[in-house]
Amino acid sequence: MEKKALLFYIILFVFTLAMTITMASFMDFDLWARLIAGMGFVESGHVLKTDFLSYTPVHTWWDHEWGSGVVFYLVFKYFGAYSLMILQAVLLFCIFFISSRVIKLRGCDNPYNILFYFFALMSLIYTISAPVRCQMFSFLLFTLFIYLLEKVRRGNNKLLYFIPFIIIIWNNLHGGVVSGIGLLIMYAFGEFLNKKPFKKYLLTFLASCFALLINPWGFEYIKFLLMANTMSRPDIVEWQGLFSKFQLLKHIYFKLFMFFSLIVEGCYLSKNFKSLKDWYEKADKVKYIILLVTLYLAISRVKFISFFTIAVLCFVYEDFYKLIKNYSFPKWKDKLIYGLILFISLFTFVTRDFSIPLGMEYYPIKEVEFIKINNLKGKILCNFGVGSFVSYKLYPHNLIYMDGRYEEVYDSYMLPLLRQFFIGGTNWNYILEVFTPDVIIVEKKYNVFNILKISKDWKKVYEGGYFAVFLPAEKSNADFIQPSDDEKYYKDSLFSTDIKF
Repeated sequence: MEKKALLFYIILFVFTLAMTITMASFMDFDLWARLIAGMGFVESGHVLKTDFLSYTPVHTWWDHEWGSGVVFYLVFKYFGAYSLMILQAVLLFCIFFISSRVIKLRGCDNPYNILFYFFALMSLIYTISAPVRCQMFSFLLFTLFIYLLEKVRRGNNKLLYFIPFIIIIWNNLHGGVVSGIGLLIMYAFGEFLNKKPFKKYLLTFLASCFALLINPWGFEYIKFLLMANTMSRPDIVEWQGLFSKFQLLKHIYFKLFMFFSLIVEGCYLSKNFKSLKDWYEKADKVKYIILLVTLYLAISRVKFISFFTIAVLCFVYEDFYKLIKNYSFPKWKDKLIYGLILFISLFTFVTRDFSIPLGMEYYPIKEVEFIKINNLKGKILCNFGVGSFVSYKLYPHNLIYMDGRYEEVYDSYMLPLLRQFFIGGTNWNYILEVFTPDVIIVEKKYNVFNILKISKDWKKVYEGGYFAVFLPAEKSNADFIQPSDDEKYYKDSLFSTDIKF
């Protein structure tokens, strides 16, 4: 590998690691359920198909991320909690590395403009703010598929034989495997429009569809996968549109990157094609189909913004480079940029406390400790986002209403019922009548906190900075032990659990 490339990859990895550490403000809400699932597989020898964490009605546990859970649990078990943050950085770096190989493969002789990767990474801040997430495997394999399919377009058809086998692995790591299936369709359609051989992609698509059957649940899982990828999730923040009311002022870095990419591509098109007919005759249709589809996905669901960033890296970088390559820049430009990025990275390592992020504003850490030390056993009603953390810390002594596994385990009516409770709607207490809990944990920012404070049936027994614990009035008169204020204690015990298989 040439020295320039080696230096580029070293600086890129150091910066990726620095940003991952900097942005890690709390562990992902779903991580705890993933660790439980991974622990269950490793210790019991089989995939968990039945929920045991909830006191409410459940169906078959369609765990489309069970393989990711195994990876996370093994990494955590053998390398510790810090390694989960490093794993996130490694996965991100691999995405950028493969993207650079795609750029090189497509004919760009200089895929090492680190500023472009810098802005791409900043656009993914949302993705790296809560390490580590199962969807990272889908983003990585999505990028790998683009690389393999680009190699196929250049004559290496043997690589198509590997794709169904990768689909098997991907399908058991994360439900985002449908994006890989989608890529095969996009390449087939694009090559058809390019008037080039396309049937081989369709045959690989059919083989990959059959490969989906190799999972712990068989054909029934395929039906679940189709349902899960098409269902409406209006109450899930990351499934909202990029320009929806809640998301309008969020993801600013990505929006800037998106608009910048569209401007770059617009300039490239206006400079290189005289008309729409000229574009249709000369342009690579595969490229534009992938860009348009991923752009649509990013705008319609913020969960998918990373797919567009990856597509831009793979396909727009080359156009950006063609637009600027004839401009003369000072020879010290690269040294200055590399120096600044390296300085930012090293400054981050020196000033940032490299420790497990507690995220007390996101998790009821002290509240859970209060429940544990006071032996408050029974059914717990809490928000679905923190549900798996509560289970991880308090099972088997406590069961939860629901958690972020959502469609994997629960019926669709349960989340709207929970939402009605937290916003203090007209029938806010209906959930208490139908699924009566023994303990309630609520975020203080929700209306129900103020409602419960004046309720005759429920009494506040502990209030932390962001959460509070309520008990039935008749059980609230005990002399409760107060949880420690020692932050180090909570960091040291954050991943401790009584769950065994």
